Amino acid sequence: MAVQVDAHHHFWHPARGDYGWMPEDDPVLSRPYTPADLAAGLTGTGVTRTVLVQAAPTTGETEYLLGIADATPHVAGVVGWIDFGDRGQARTLERLARHPKFKGVRPMIQDLPDDDWMLRDDVQWAYAALVDLDLTFDCLGCPRHMPNFRRLLDRYPDLRAVLDHCLKPQLRAHTPEAHAEWCDGMSGLAQTQTFLKLSGLVTEADTDWSAEALRPYTDHALSVFGAERTMWGSDWPVLRLRAEYEDWHALAHTLTDHLDAAAKDAIFGATATRFYRLET
Repeated sequence: MAVQVDAHHHFWHPARGDYGWMPEDDPVLSRPYTPADLAAGLTGTGVTRTVLVQAAPTTGETEYLLGIADATPHVAGVVGWIDFGDRGQARTLERLARHPKFKGVRPMIQDLPDDDWMLRDDVQWAYAALVDLDLTFDCLGCPRHMPNFRRLLDRYPDLRAVLDHCLKPQLRAHTPEAHAEWCDGMSGLAQTQTFLKLSGLVTEADTDWSAEALRPYTDHALSVFGAERTMWGSDWPVLRLRAEYEDWHALAHTLTDHLDAAAKDAIFGATATRFYRLET
């Protein structure tokens, strides 16, 4: 197999104080996670390059992640954060873009009370700036955001966008109706230029994260996006709420075993390398 890439993971230190979503006393999440903690997972799976993704809505955390990237060879790219509501941060974005490992941004849309936030007039400058600077946009949302993501991606056809975690299908409360609605939304989004991260499904599945539970979702996602627009990500350490790094990596291989070798090489490395323009 070609070079393997984890297209989505996190490092954090709760003492930084900017992780507002994090429970104060969760035994899994509320602790520091550093490159040393991920080392065994990388060794056990053969993953040699990773994309480190923001977990706090601050530019301070982005600087923190870039510092980790500078000192960590396997971190090939960083997806950070800027305040889309502050047009003055255009200069911040330009400065960050000069860092060779800074690849793009991810506003935490899933946590915002206004589902229409992404379409507001006062944030449109940021999408245009991402296009001008040739940076990426990670779409962090849920099924309810699908219509607005479609409008946004149609509005900016040159925006290099990727859907995080398959847009979090509601596996805990699976119903045929909800599954059909999610499938329809994903089929529509696949008609845009966007890419897809095969990540985050284990935690959405709650206790049953078997291949049988996930396959109706992964099969549809792969059928409409194709391997050339799909990339595997661990979502570690959030993943640890349900499974360990090697568990999800192995399950993802099982879920893609019907594909040929070239397609699997794309999903587990080549697509992420191409999308994020990781140095080879």
